Amino acid sequence: MDKKFLFYILKRLGLAVVTIFLVITITFFIMNFIPGGPFMSEKSVTPETMAALEAKFGLDKPLGEQYLNYLKGAIRFDFGPSMKMDGRNVMDVIMEGFASSAKLGLIAAAGAIVLGLIFGSLAAVFHNKLIDRIIMVVSTAFVAMPSFIVATLLLWLFCIELNVFPANGQTAAGLVLPIISLMLYPMAYIIRLTRSSMLDVLSQDYIRTARAKGVAPSKVLFKHALKNAVTPVITYAGPMVAFILTGSLVVEQIFAVPGLGKYFVSSIINRDYTMIMGTTIFLAIIVTIMMLLSDILYKLFDPRVDLS
Repeated sequence: MDKKFLFYILKRLGLAVVTIFLVITITFFIMNFIPGGPFMSEKSVTPETMAALEAKFGLDKPLGEQYLNYLKGAIRFDFGPSMKMDGRNVMDVIMEGFASSAKLGLIAAAGAIVLGLIFGSLAAVFHNKLIDRIIMVVSTAFVAMPSFIVATLLLWLFCIELNVFPANGQTAAGLVLPIISLMLYPMAYIIRLTRSSMLDVLSQDYIRTARAKGVAPSKVLFKHALKNAVTPVITYAGPMVAFILTGSLVVEQIFAVPGLGKYFVSSIINRDYTMIMGTTIFLAIIVTIMMLLSDILYKLFDPRVDLS
């Protein structure tokens, strides 16, 4: 690893830390400046009970002291106890839900990348032919539809009309439709990225030279063309995984998947401030990490990139 690349990684790590710090700070103060409070929905709360609740969660301290205490805890991934789930720690709840969300998201991301590369390459190889036109029409349609719209349509068609899959995501069969819902948009986007990049690579001189030398078409495609065409996909892959993990919150609600989305939505409804802040910060960390990995992998796959 050369010094320039090492410096680049350290600089990106520094920017990631600053980004997470800003998210923690902004999230904390936004939640504190929202009118009302986490216990306003409680019925018949006496002033004494309200004071006891505020003391329990440290809300009776000055705002600056609350912020410093929260920042110290967030650095250790300790977001405190839930304000609405008795006896539950926010981080424990997050990890419990994230186990399901991560499984769902990673399968969807892997499927999107693999199928996106395959169909994108096919579209480029058969450029302006029927298969290319079909792939582009379908991918354009999926790019235009948000995941929650796709999820609703799949739920109606395969669960209500055809009764092929269960309507909840608490079984293996029930996870099929949520995975497809999360996979279709990024897959379609990767198809378009791969096709565009592959068409550019296939027109290069070294590809024509390899073909003139009699190199097998499959070797030209997979060893030479795809290797160089995949770099835009790598750039997109990091944000895509983060998008799937965070975008799965709504899809999880539609299919009743016991993931992080259930806790995040219920925390907003119940004004569970510590849960809202902890989930927001946790998802921001995931997004930041995936962006960082994407930047590093881009350089590793394409050494020609000038980091300066």
